[in-house]
Amino acid sequence: MTAATLLAETCVPRFARGTRLQYDRVREQWFVQAPERAFLADAVAAEILQLVNGKRSLAKIIDQLAEKFSAPRDVIAQDVLSMTQELADKQVLLLA
Repeated sequence: MTAATLLAETCVPRFARGTRLQYDRVREQWFVQAPERAFLADAVAAEILQLVNGKRSLAKIIDQLAEKFSAPRDVIAQDVLSMTQELADKQVLLLA
């Protein structure tokens, strides 16, 4: 999937091989650990990435977050789709 491709909510994200979300208890910070690199995950990214399991579609992730935070679904969808595309472009997430 390229940057020019629009994400569909039917896509199912999963972490690329060797990549995972991890919580650092000492620093009290979520980060994405990937081969030879790591990314700090802000609070929004951490909430989204904790729901990535390779089985759950983006639509289900959006629905769960909208319910959890009592937020407008379209606002949540924009954040989820934007972040997912960014991490897919960096080859942190794979989309099926």
